[in-house]
Amino acid sequence: MSPRRLIFAPTYNENRNVERLCAELVALPLAADILFVDDGSPDGTGATLDALARRHPRVTVIHRKGKLGIGSAHSEGIAYAYDRGYDQLVTMDADFSHSPADIPRLIAAHAPGVDVVVGSRYLESDSLPGWSPHRLFLTQFGHFLTRTFLRMPYDASGALRLYDLRRIPRELFDLVTARAYAFFFESLFILCRNGVCIREIPIVLPARVYGNSKLTLREGIRSGRFLLKLFTDDTRHRDRFVRARRVDTLRPALSEMQGWDAYWSEKRTTLGAVYDLVARAYRRVIRRNLRRYAGRSFAAGARLLHAGCGSGQVDQGLHARYRITAVDISERALTLYARNNRLANRIEQASIFDLPFEAATFDGAYNLGVLEHFRRDEIRHILGELHRVLRPGGKLVVFWPHRRGSSVLFLRALRHLLRGVLGREQKFHPDEVSLLGSREEAAEFLDAAGFVLREYYFGIRDLFVQCVIVGEKRERRLAPSLPRLSTQTTIA
Repeated sequence: MSPRRLIFAPTYNENRNVERLCAELVALPLAADILFVDDGSPDGTGATLDALARRHPRVTVIHRKGKLGIGSAHSEGIAYAYDRGYDQLVTMDADFSHSPADIPRLIAAHAPGVDVVVGSRYLESDSLPGWSPHRLFLTQFGHFLTRTFLRMPYDASGALRLYDLRRIPRELFDLVTARAYAFFFESLFILCRNGVCIREIPIVLPARVYGNSKLTLREGIRSGRFLLKLFTDDTRHRDRFVRARRVDTLRPALSEMQGWDAYWSEKRTTLGAVYDLVARAYRRVIRRNLRRYAGRSFAAGARLLHAGCGSGQVDQGLHARYRITAVDISERALTLYARNNRLANRIEQASIFDLPFEAATFDGAYNLGVLEHFRRDEIRHILGELHRVLRPGGKLVVFWPHRRGSSVLFLRALRHLLRGVLGREQKFHPDEVSLLGSREEAAEFLDAAGFVLREYYFGIRDLFVQCVIVGEKRERRLAPSLPRLSTQTTIA
């Protein structure tokens, strides 16, 4: 199904441009609605737009009382697109400095995993023909400032952009405060700080067809001051520009029966604190291994599901490369995950037996030290749910403790020692009733759930902590035939 697409242009005194602009937009070989927001133009632009809207059903006009700022007009256009359920939003100027012919190029550059496509004046030489010296200076100086202070290599002051609204949380735009030209670099800066994937295409911007540039020297100075304020605020209060993460509270409360809330409690006994130190050392190994196999299995910008995310300590650093949705049954675990991973795309309480996502939602999924807590029939159900939410060809990365893994042997020895000293069994975390024994077992489990085993590793590189299994989704699933599992306990 084609995405619902909206093309938006703000107007102020563009009466000589809008009729031609509308005609070229309507003639584009793509399905799109068109929105104009006019700020009470005294030259009659609003009346011309109303006539165009009566002529073309796909055209909508919003009239505002007076000149309220180009940034606030873009904010209104973005809100309109979200409110009406559009999937993509293309924004542009109405003065023909942006060519409608570049819009299909923006759309073509919107590859999987890309959230924003920006038309850039700085990728090729001679891209600003006919510009006046003072406007060239303001533009080049602004680009220098955004690269130097905001560390953004993109064309951050241009309006020709495509936003994938399905992948960009609306709350990010709520963090934007600028109402004038500073809107463009502030909005892109906030998107960057929240891990949004941005791509650029080269464009040529001729001088305005009619009239004078709205970017005055005074406005340029005001925007420069605002940019420096962004820099200082980001240096002093980095969380100011990052969307606050919270557990989704709209879903009904889920119960968890294995005791994970107690496990993720920050209140620890002395023995529990010792266990945490050991677990932290193992997580360092797991974190390194996860980066290795994620890099080999998932493309940059891929939409990933971390099913059974726990506290997410091993996910730190992945969000700049992938769009990760984290789910867990434990509210306490999700609170820790949100604290440890402020750039996560989505955090939600959910059962891995009943994932709240449509089929083929994710490019990939991973699962770290979870399956060993469930029986064979439960494992079949979990793998089936992961199969359902992955797209065809999507990869699944599973870390699954081996029954002869170093963590298993360590905990077995520790429990034996404590039983001798304390005279009772010491339980550190919920039972792990199913451990893996071989590559053949892994292949059988994946095959029964509709995956093809692509990689299997259990060796010295990760100190024999866990088996690493990589499966690829098949279209057709075979009848389930699951192997027998052994029963042990290891570190989560």
